[in-house]
Amino acid sequence: MTTQPPPQGNPFAQGQPQAPQQPQGQNPYAQGQQGFPQQPGQPGVPPQGAPYAPIPPEPARRKPSFKMIKNIVIAVIVVGVAVGGYIASRDDAEQAAVGDCLKSASSSSDRMEVVDCASSESEGKVLKKVKGHFTSISAETECRKVEGATGFYAETGDGEEFLLCLGEA
Repeated sequence: MTTQPPPQGNPFAQGQPQAPQQPQGQNPYAQGQQGFPQQPGQPGVPPQGAPYAPIPPEPARRKPSFKMIKNIVIAVIVVGVAVGGYIASRDDAEQAAVGDCLKSASSSSDRMEVVDCASSESEGKVLKKVKGHFTSISAETECRKVEGATGFYAETGDGEEFLLCLGEA
């Protein structure tokens, strides 16, 4: 019994031309020398031993224009006004000391402002000031220890935290 090598190509393809056979050892996808790196002497490659082209210097930096300086100055002024407005809008209770009188900053706000004790706006007098964080329960407990205290004001959150025990003005 003799064995024959299997037929080349697709045995199921009937009547279709077969691709030409490539000699063994050659890459069927190579097309000339195009896929290989360039050799010295070819275009785009400097000859061996030739110095490389110098790196071009960085372009000169432009001087700031008047418009850019003006925009920076305007931005600084806007930020300054915003910070100044924020500081001015903060309540005076932080600066209040024992003996100062306070009033509510507005009907819709829980902020307090320092006022003259002889003023009709005065709502309470600071009897004690304690630095630290207080909840409503701990603030009430602390101010009950103060003789004549009828209320309190606690500042918590951002900035300095403190408690003011208030009495009749």
